[in-house]
Amino acid sequence: MSDRTPALSIRGLVKTFEDGKMRALDGVDLEVGAGEFVAVVGPSGCGKSTLLHLIAALDRADAGSIIVRGKDIEQETNLSRYRARDVGLVFQLDNLLTNLSASENVQVPMFEGGKSARQRRARAEELLALVGLVGKTNSRPSQLSGGERQRVAIARALANDPEVLLADEPTGRLDSVSGRRILDLLEHLRDQRGLTVIVVTHDRDVAARADRIVEMLDGRIVSGSEVHTQVPSRGEARTT
Repeated sequence: MSDRTPALSIRGLVKTFEDGKMRALDGVDLEVGAGEFVAVVGPSGCGKSTLLHLIAALDRADAGSIIVRGKDIEQETNLSRYRARDVGLVFQLDNLLTNLSASENVQVPMFEGGKSARQRRARAEELLALVGLVGKTNSRPSQLSGGERQRVAIARALANDPEVLLADEPTGRLDSVSGRRILDLLEHLRDQRGLTVIVVTHDRDVAARADRIVEMLDGRIVSGSEVHTQVPSRGEARTT
């Protein structure tokens, strides 16, 4: 683990449902270093997706704290801006808007930042090139393969240059070849851009690509293993 300020620090996180009868998270503590690729694994219902949703501010915790790049998100008053600027979100379903082109889908989060139309288009083209979709700028989701749509979703998640990317089963609906390409892309983003990546997955092959595996059971973290030890700063190439 790096001695730099962590990208994510969670302490005593609790989340309940059904009027407190079902405890999805039961005092979770987790720290993720800047530029680290962490896989969160565990059986269905263990709380891993709930954890990701709380980090993404898609829901509120009942207790505990979530600090992202030094910012306590429980104190954030504009959660839409937080989701647009501070974290990137990628889900198993790509959630692309079917009536928009690949470029237009990538531009959607940029409206929060006040970029001009020209700046938005240029940024979208840059990101689509980064994820290997040169020439697909004007393609609609129906014209793209599942793997291509997921790469558009990753480009969209990077629109406002977040330092933390959250991905919930990003390869779950893809064939093995497309899934490997998505994982290669996530590793590239970590290595070349210093992006912090947190992936929730059922797939042990996906988890094996991460620097560290965090295992959850019954709303708690029960184990974690280091795969690599050197964590690059943002924009610093990784060595292993």
